[in-house]
Amino acid sequence: MTASAPASSPDTGAALDAKLSGVLGGRTATAFEKAFGMRTVADLLSHYPRRYARRGELTAIAKLPLNENVTIVAEVRDVRERQMRARRGTILEVSISDGEGIISLTFFNQAWRARELRPGSRGIFAGKVSEYRGALQLAHPNYELFDELGLSALGDTEADATALDDAAARRWAEMPIPIYPATASIPSWQMANAVGIVLDGLRGAIPDPVPDELRAERGLLTAQRAYELIHRPEKDADFMRARDTLRFHEAFVLQTALVRQRSLAHAVPTTARRPKPGGYLERFDAALPFRLTADQQLVGSEIARDLASELPMMRLLQGEVGSGKTLVAVRAMLAVADSGGQSALLAPTEVLASQHLRSIVKVLGPDLAAELVPTLHTGQLSTAERKKALLRMVSGQAKLVVGTHALLSETVQFYDLGLVVVDEQHRFGVEQRDTLRQKGATPPHVLVMTATPIPRTVAMTVFGDLDVSTITELPAGRQGIESFSVPLADKPGWAGRIWQRVAEELAQGRQAFVVCPAIDPADRSGDGTEDFDGDEGPGETGESDAPPTASVPVANVVETLQRLRDNPALAGARIEALHGRMPSEQKDAVMRAYAAREIDVLVATTVIEVGVDVPNASTMVVLDAERFGVSQLHQLRGRVGRGGVPGLCLLVTNAEPESLARQRVDAVAETLDGFALAEIDLELRREGDVLGSVQSGGRSSLRLLRVVKDADIIQDARAAAFEIVDADPGLDAHPALRDALDRRLRESERSFLAKN
Repeated sequence: MTASAPASSPDTGAALDAKLSGVLGGRTATAFEKAFGMRTVADLLSHYPRRYARRGELTAIAKLPLNENVTIVAEVRDVRERQMRARRGTILEVSISDGEGIISLTFFNQAWRARELRPGSRGIFAGKVSEYRGALQLAHPNYELFDELGLSALGDTEADATALDDAAARRWAEMPIPIYPATASIPSWQMANAVGIVLDGLRGAIPDPVPDELRAERGLLTAQRAYELIHRPEKDADFMRARDTLRFHEAFVLQTALVRQRSLAHAVPTTARRPKPGGYLERFDAALPFRLTADQQLVGSEIARDLASELPMMRLLQGEVGSGKTLVAVRAMLAVADSGGQSALLAPTEVLASQHLRSIVKVLGPDLAAELVPTLHTGQLSTAERKKALLRMVSGQAKLVVGTHALLSETVQFYDLGLVVVDEQHRFGVEQRDTLRQKGATPPHVLVMTATPIPRTVAMTVFGDLDVSTITELPAGRQGIESFSVPLADKPGWAGRIWQRVAEELAQGRQAFVVCPAIDPADRSGDGTEDFDGDEGPGETGESDAPPTASVPVANVVETLQRLRDNPALAGARIEALHGRMPSEQKDAVMRAYAAREIDVLVATTVIEVGVDVPNASTMVVLDAERFGVSQLHQLRGRVGRGGVPGLCLLVTNAEPESLARQRVDAVAETLDGFALAEIDLELRREGDVLGSVQSGGRSSLRLLRVVKDADIIQDARAAAFEIVDADPGLDAHPALRDALDRRLRESERSFLAKN
């Protein structure tokens, strides 16, 4: 690596935007980009230490996980060299210890390392933990000894250091050592060295996104000092205070981005959409055979007020599975139709889009459906069907349009698009929502729906540009759902009872879903990855909060279908499969047959996760339930108990007792409260995965901020962001904040903000 300061003016922020290649050299920069996606100085400085170690502390070796890359602090105990038996050469075996456990370092034909790795020396060792003949080992690990990390500054040997002033020696022993998220090719200390080079070249050149007055009010460090102390602390209090400052920075920049996004959305007026006396909405309400719930009425009035305004509506409607969100959306569409406008409902999958269209046609009744011409548009339509749909949209004949990502195509045009409804918003990105909005002559109103309950702090952090409405009340007549965890790891005898219980439900004339995380045996990862539609949409991932173990067989649709057909308990049952790789016509035919009770058991992937409505389906069996996330299990469970029959959900898991995976499954089995589960989910998720990878297509973009623990910080930052944006919409008086915002939004291609 070569140390060179980026050429920039300290007051422009250009230093943070400097390419790493100009600071660390092209070869090192390429390695950092390949390993971590880092391209700029800001990317590197925002790669914060995961934890801090000390020279006087040793890592508990007995707790090291197998087959994972680890960074540990340990002491060399023994060094031995021996000849290899099978071929020429030697093996150097170095035993390191924490005083209790021992792990071996193995080097092939590198006897010279014995001169460095002397018994009694301590250092940081990094590598992948493996097992050889029952003992833990690191093969060819990276390491850096503490005398190389700075001991020479106190004396030539550890004895010299001991002889120095006790206070100085104690400071050296207790000085925190940053341990970074690292890879096999870039160990933690190489990351620390690179950060040091960058910081040395940036003295006085890091602009502060937080205005001086705001920083003083909250007792925050300057940005320059915060970066110094989080990467090069001398005591614990240093990195703790730096974290507090940078946590607020993160919340403040993110909230300013969302507040500005909201402000920009409201900047261009739109057409007010009001229902008219005797119009579509009034006729629809008069024909409803039931009363709207109190929540539906309240949310309906909020939406009606928004639609009647010339400020574009930007509203998030969240509600429990089966709470009647789609009916609320249909009423909004009818109000828009009364004004002569069109509405487009964007669904994440072709199955769900077709389901929505059928449901809308049914709830409208034959007369209204004939007048409003509900139209389906997906990537799997035939050429003739696609032309017909496009003509209906551009002519204005279709007042209600339902589709998948195909609606985003340049060939799709509307006569007067007044409302965009996005179902299951977490499957889409902001840019996709905006692509559809831009098809209106004036900005259409936007209603975003999700059945994934979102805690207040997450809604504030992730959907901060939207107003939030919530439906918690379920329609009358729902019988509820009983949920049970079926732990085969400690109750293997229960396996047969699962299918007996399903048979009992079928005997009462009901139907069942069986969900698998994979499609066929080739999907060994258990993610069932597939493309739902011919559009560029998300895959059917069966996403889990934790990676499955590759060696464990994964329940899949193909094998499960055959096994159930061969099961004597289900003799005579009509059992079929459904997954996203099936042709469009076949998927639709299967769903129609299932809805018509021509199929008893549907073996499926998560293609049935959202929106599928079959009132006679009473039973949901989820195989390998530990491979799904909490919210996903809650969504799947919501496919049953939707009619007049009670629901039964069996969450079959092979997870070991006390494991995190088992805790997730048990949590879902113990409560039907989706909002309580959302809070539990956030508490159980690994650090950095709070917002999930479905949304971002990768890691969470949150670095230090945690949406549950840091709720107060987020609220405070949001209030400050509103004050600044209201007073200075263009941020002309806050160039450092504007630069930070631009940097944050450029990063959005690989972060959550672009996928919220």
